[in-house]
Amino acid sequence: MKNYLRHPGSLLMMLLVLIGTVLTFTVLLFLIVYILVHGVPYIRPSLFVFTYTSDNASLMPALINTISMTLLSLIIAVPLGIFAAIFLVEYAKRGNKFMGVIRLTTETLSGIPSIVYGLFGLLFFVNTLGWGFSLLAGAFTLAIMILPLIMRTTEEALKAVPDSFREGSFGLGAGKLRTVFRIVLPSAVPGILAGVILAVGRIVGETAALIYTAGTVANIPDSVMGSGRTLAVHMYNLASEGLYMDQAYATAVILLLLVVGINTLSGVIAKRLAKA
Repeated sequence: MKNYLRHPGSLLMMLLVLIGTVLTFTVLLFLIVYILVHGVPYIRPSLFVFTYTSDNASLMPALINTISMTLLSLIIAVPLGIFAAIFLVEYAKRGNKFMGVIRLTTETLSGIPSIVYGLFGLLFFVNTLGWGFSLLAGAFTLAIMILPLIMRTTEEALKAVPDSFREGSFGLGAGKLRTVFRIVLPSAVPGILAGVILAVGRIVGETAALIYTAGTVANIPDSVMGSGRTLAVHMYNLASEGLYMDQAYATAVILLLLVVGINTLSGVIAKRLAKA
């Protein structure tokens, strides 16, 4: 404490950091408590019926569609993002102008509003390709949205792997490809999963892009070419109608639990992979 008193600037910065930390946790705690208080009392068995009607306002079709949309989007975006990051870090020459163009493009994509992605998905996937309002159109649109995030986090995770790992592998006679996929990539898995967790959060909470691509049908589609709403879109529709506010709060609770569950599971997987 004496050091802080000797340097008032350091004391001020410490106080600002503490205030910011307390405010962040306070806001987060308030949001969680508010959602739970308004939503938990209205969680009823009728919300988990597999068929949606105007009487039960079931969220089960939207929950299944959310899980399907998340898996489809990750299947499309994660391999592309990881391979692109591997190319940028391990194979491309440093200072290459082409790398600068790629990074500028990814940064630009990450800053585009989701409504613009939705309009693009509507014009290209829904109309031009003729997929119509479908889970597949929504998944491809979301994959484009989360691709810059996965690329960036994977790139940083690969850069964090010490060069001594690569040098040791080369010294033992391993080639470039084996070194990347057997040494470097497994060491970067925890950082990659952190990016995937952030991507999942964006997928689960997205509404604008999916309204224009996946549609708002409150049923479980027979295939990926069918239309269906996710939990976020379902909650938006219930709240906008003004007749199902209690069910909307209950849906918010389930959405919150889903995100926490996915994040917890991803964290456990990351720890196990790191120990392995």
